[in-house]
Amino acid sequence: MSRSEFAQGALKALPVIISAGPFAVLFGAVAVANGQTVAEAALMSATVYAGASQLVGIELFGQNVPMWVVVLSILAVNFRHILYSAALTPFIDHYSFPQKMLSFFLLTDPQFAEAVARGESGREVSFPWYLGFGAMIYLPWVAMTAVGGALGSVIGNPADWGIDVLLPIYFLGLVLGFRKRGNFLMIVAVSAVVAVIAQHLIGAPWHISVGALAGILLAAVLPLPAAPEKKAAL
Repeated sequence: MSRSEFAQGALKALPVIISAGPFAVLFGAVAVANGQTVAEAALMSATVYAGASQLVGIELFGQNVPMWVVVLSILAVNFRHILYSAALTPFIDHYSFPQKMLSFFLLTDPQFAEAVARGESGREVSFPWYLGFGAMIYLPWVAMTAVGGALGSVIGNPADWGIDVLLPIYFLGLVLGFRKRGNFLMIVAVSAVVAVIAQHLIGAPWHISVGALAGILLAAVLPLPAAPEKKAAL
Protein backbone atom coordinates (compact mmCIF):
# COMPACT_ATOMS: atom_id res chain seq x y z
CA MET A 1 0.00 0.00 0.00
CA SER A 2 1.30 3.43 -0.93
CA ARG A 3 1.67 5.43 2.28
CA SER A 4 1.86 8.71 0.39
CA GLU A 5 -1.47 8.16 -1.36
CA PHE A 6 -3.07 6.94 1.87
CA ALA A 7 -1.88 10.13 3.57
CA GLN A 8 -3.14 12.27 0.66
CA GLY A 9 -6.58 10.73 1.00
CA ALA A 10 -6.61 11.20 4.76
CA LEU A 11 -5.61 14.87 4.50
CA LYS A 12 -8.26 15.44 1.82
CA ALA A 13 -10.91 14.08 4.19
CA LEU A 14 -9.83 16.17 7.19
CA PRO A 15 -12.27 19.05 6.48
CA VAL A 16 -15.09 16.51 6.15
CA ILE A 17 -14.74 15.07 9.64
CA ILE A 18 -14.32 18.55 11.11
CA SER A 19 -17.70 19.40 9.58
CA ALA A 20 -19.39 16.06 10.33
CA GLY A 21 -17.93 15.51 13.80
CA PRO A 22 -20.60 17.51 15.67
CA PHE A 23 -23.31 15.35 14.11
CA ALA A 24 -21.58 12.16 15.27
CA VAL A 25 -21.53 13.64 18.77
CA LEU A 26 -25.20 14.57 18.41
CA PHE A 27 -26.10 11.04 17.30
CA GLY A 28 -24.32 9.56 20.31
CA ALA A 29 -26.24 11.84 22.65
CA VAL A 30 -29.59 11.11 20.94
CA ALA A 31 -28.95 7.35 20.93
CA VAL A 32 -28.22 7.28 24.66
CA ALA A 33 -31.25 9.49 25.32
CA ASN A 34 -33.35 6.87 23.47
CA GLY A 35 -32.16 4.05 25.69
CA GLN A 36 -28.94 2.80 24.10
CA THR A 37 -25.71 2.42 26.01
CA VAL A 38 -22.58 4.26 24.87
CA ALA A 39 -21.19 0.96 23.54
CA GLU A 40 -24.39 0.24 21.59
CA ALA A 41 -24.39 3.73 20.06
CA ALA A 42 -20.76 3.34 19.00
CA LEU A 43 -21.50 -0.14 17.60
CA MET A 44 -24.36 1.28 15.53
CA SER A 45 -22.05 3.92 14.08
CA ALA A 46 -19.42 1.26 13.36
CA THR A 47 -21.81 -1.12 11.59
CA VAL A 48 -24.53 1.04 10.04
CA TYR A 49 -22.25 4.03 9.31
CA ALA A 50 -24.84 6.29 7.71
CA GLY A 51 -25.29 9.50 9.66
CA ALA A 52 -28.73 10.64 8.49
CA SER A 53 -30.11 7.09 8.51
CA GLN A 54 -28.78 6.52 12.01
CA LEU A 55 -30.62 9.58 13.30
CA VAL A 56 -33.82 8.63 11.44
CA GLY A 57 -33.62 5.05 12.68
CA ILE A 58 -32.95 5.90 16.31
CA GLU A 59 -35.85 8.35 16.40
CA LEU A 60 -38.26 5.87 14.80
CA PHE A 61 -37.15 3.03 17.08
CA GLY A 62 -38.31 5.09 20.05
CA GLN A 63 -41.77 5.69 18.58
CA ASN A 64 -42.90 2.05 18.35
CA VAL A 65 -43.66 2.35 14.63
CA PRO A 66 -43.86 -0.77 12.41
CA MET A 67 -40.50 -2.10 11.27
CA TRP A 68 -41.42 -1.70 7.59
CA VAL A 69 -41.80 2.05 8.17
CA VAL A 70 -38.30 2.17 9.65
CA VAL A 71 -36.87 0.18 6.72
CA LEU A 72 -38.61 2.32 4.07
CA SER A 73 -37.58 5.55 5.77
CA ILE A 74 -33.93 4.49 5.87
CA LEU A 75 -34.17 3.28 2.25
CA ALA A 76 -35.47 6.69 1.22
CA VAL A 77 -32.54 8.42 2.89
CA ASN A 78 -29.96 6.05 1.43
CA PHE A 79 -31.46 5.45 -2.03
CA ARG A 80 -28.91 7.81 -3.55
CA HIS A 81 -26.15 5.33 -2.68
CA ILE A 82 -27.43 2.98 -5.37
CA LEU A 83 -26.77 5.76 -7.87
CA TYR A 84 -23.45 6.62 -6.23
CA SER A 85 -22.14 3.06 -6.48
CA ALA A 86 -23.13 2.78 -10.14
CA ALA A 87 -21.39 6.06 -11.02
CA LEU A 88 -18.30 5.21 -8.98
CA THR A 89 -17.77 1.69 -10.35
CA PRO A 90 -15.86 2.71 -13.53
CA PHE A 91 -13.20 4.39 -11.38
CA ILE A 92 -12.71 1.48 -8.97
CA ASP A 93 -13.24 -1.43 -11.36
CA HIS A 94 -9.60 -2.41 -10.91
CA TYR A 95 -10.12 -3.10 -7.18
CA SER A 96 -10.33 -6.69 -5.96
CA PHE A 97 -13.72 -7.94 -4.77
CA PRO A 98 -12.90 -7.48 -1.04
CA GLN A 99 -11.58 -3.97 -1.79
CA LYS A 100 -14.81 -3.10 -3.62
CA MET A 101 -16.93 -4.35 -0.71
CA LEU A 102 -14.93 -2.23 1.74
CA SER A 103 -15.10 0.74 -0.63
CA PHE A 104 -18.89 0.57 -0.84
CA PHE A 105 -19.15 0.24 2.94
CA LEU A 106 -17.10 3.44 3.35
CA LEU A 107 -19.06 5.25 0.63
CA THR A 108 -20.41 8.61 1.81
CA ASP A 109 -21.51 11.77 0.00
CA PRO A 110 -18.09 13.48 0.21
CA GLN A 111 -16.26 10.22 -0.53
CA PHE A 112 -18.28 9.82 -3.72
CA ALA A 113 -17.85 13.42 -4.84
CA GLU A 114 -14.11 13.52 -4.22
CA ALA A 115 -13.49 10.11 -5.81
CA VAL A 116 -15.46 10.97 -8.96
CA ALA A 117 -13.79 14.37 -9.23
CA ARG A 118 -10.39 12.72 -8.90
CA GLY A 119 -11.24 10.08 -11.51
CA GLU A 120 -12.65 12.55 -14.00
CA SER A 121 -9.54 14.71 -13.68
CA GLY A 122 -7.51 11.81 -15.04
CA ARG A 123 -5.91 10.77 -11.75
CA GLU A 124 -6.19 7.18 -10.58
CA VAL A 125 -8.61 6.53 -7.74
CA SER A 126 -6.19 4.14 -6.08
CA PHE A 127 -7.30 1.94 -3.20
CA PRO A 128 -4.76 3.46 -0.75
CA TRP A 129 -6.09 6.95 -1.53
CA TYR A 130 -9.71 5.81 -1.21
CA LEU A 131 -9.01 3.95 2.03
CA GLY A 132 -7.15 6.90 3.52
CA PHE A 133 -10.06 9.21 2.74
CA GLY A 134 -12.60 6.77 4.17
CA ALA A 135 -10.63 5.90 7.30
CA MET A 136 -10.20 9.58 8.20
CA ILE A 137 -14.00 9.91 8.32
CA TYR A 138 -14.99 6.49 9.64
CA LEU A 139 -12.72 6.13 12.68
CA PRO A 140 -13.37 9.62 14.14
CA TRP A 141 -17.10 9.20 13.42
CA VAL A 142 -17.25 6.11 15.64
CA ALA A 143 -15.05 7.71 18.32
CA MET A 144 -17.09 10.93 18.37
CA THR A 145 -20.30 8.92 18.67
CA ALA A 146 -18.92 7.46 21.89
CA VAL A 147 -17.97 10.93 23.09
CA GLY A 148 -21.50 12.18 22.40
CA GLY A 149 -23.01 9.23 24.20
CA ALA A 150 -20.77 9.81 27.23
CA LEU A 151 -21.46 13.55 27.42
CA GLY A 152 -25.17 13.12 26.72
CA SER A 153 -27.32 16.20 27.19
CA VAL A 154 -24.31 18.42 27.83
CA ILE A 155 -23.79 18.74 24.06
CA GLY A 156 -27.37 19.52 23.06
CA ASN A 157 -28.26 20.61 19.56
CA PRO A 158 -25.39 21.67 17.24
CA ALA A 159 -27.59 24.63 16.21
CA ASP A 160 -27.20 26.03 19.70
CA TRP A 161 -23.47 26.27 19.08
CA GLY A 162 -23.81 27.62 15.55
CA ILE A 163 -22.00 24.64 14.05
CA ASP A 164 -24.97 23.08 12.29
CA VAL A 165 -24.13 25.02 9.12
CA LEU A 166 -20.71 23.42 8.63
CA LEU A 167 -21.89 20.26 6.89
CA PRO A 168 -24.36 21.99 4.51
CA ILE A 169 -21.63 24.45 3.54
CA TYR A 170 -19.26 21.59 2.81
CA PHE A 171 -21.87 19.80 0.67
CA LEU A 172 -22.52 23.04 -1.21
CA GLY A 173 -18.81 23.21 -1.95
CA LEU A 174 -18.90 19.65 -3.31
CA VAL A 175 -21.78 20.51 -5.64
CA LEU A 176 -20.03 23.65 -6.89
CA GLY A 177 -17.00 21.54 -7.66
CA PHE A 178 -18.95 20.19 -10.65
CA ARG A 179 -20.03 23.63 -11.88
CA LYS A 180 -17.93 23.46 -15.05
CA ARG A 181 -19.75 20.38 -16.31
CA GLY A 182 -22.30 20.77 -19.07
CA ASN A 183 -25.92 21.50 -18.10
CA PHE A 184 -24.83 22.00 -14.46
CA LEU A 185 -27.07 24.97 -13.65
CA MET A 186 -30.19 23.52 -15.21
CA ILE A 187 -29.84 20.14 -13.51
CA VAL A 188 -29.05 21.61 -10.09
CA ALA A 189 -31.94 24.08 -10.35
CA VAL A 190 -34.46 21.41 -11.32
CA SER A 191 -33.25 19.04 -8.59
CA ALA A 192 -33.52 21.80 -5.98
CA VAL A 193 -36.99 22.94 -7.05
CA VAL A 194 -38.38 19.40 -7.21
CA ALA A 195 -36.84 18.55 -3.82
CA VAL A 196 -38.48 21.61 -2.22
CA ILE A 197 -41.85 20.77 -3.76
CA ALA A 198 -41.53 17.13 -2.68
CA GLN A 199 -40.68 18.18 0.87
CA HIS A 200 -43.97 20.09 1.07
CA LEU A 201 -46.04 17.39 -0.64
CA ILE A 202 -44.65 14.13 0.77
CA GLY A 203 -42.18 15.32 3.41
CA ALA A 204 -38.73 14.20 4.49
CA PRO A 205 -36.73 12.10 3.86
CA TRP A 206 -38.31 11.23 0.49
CA HIS A 207 -37.66 14.69 -0.94
CA ILE A 208 -33.94 13.89 -1.13
CA SER A 209 -34.42 10.92 -3.45
CA VAL A 210 -37.16 12.62 -5.49
CA GLY A 211 -34.98 15.67 -6.12
CA ALA A 212 -32.05 13.47 -7.08
CA LEU A 213 -34.17 11.41 -9.47
CA ALA A 214 -35.49 14.57 -11.12
CA GLY A 215 -31.96 15.74 -11.79
CA ILE A 216 -30.94 12.33 -13.12
CA LEU A 217 -33.90 12.11 -15.48
CA LEU A 218 -33.22 15.60 -16.80
CA ALA A 219 -29.54 14.78 -17.35
CA ALA A 220 -30.57 11.63 -19.23
CA VAL A 221 -32.82 13.46 -21.70
CA LEU A 222 -30.68 16.54 -22.27
CA PRO A 223 -28.23 16.38 -25.19
CA LEU A 224 -24.60 15.99 -24.22
CA PRO A 225 -22.70 19.30 -24.32
CA ALA A 226 -20.38 19.71 -27.26
CA ALA A 227 -16.75 18.96 -26.52
CA PRO A 228 -14.49 22.03 -26.67
CA GLU A 229 -12.65 22.33 -29.96
CA LYS A 230 -8.91 22.00 -29.85
CA LYS A 231 -6.92 24.80 -31.37
CA ALA A 232 -4.96 23.80 -34.42
CA ALA A 233 -1.20 23.82 -33.98
CA LEU A 234 0.52 26.73 -35.63
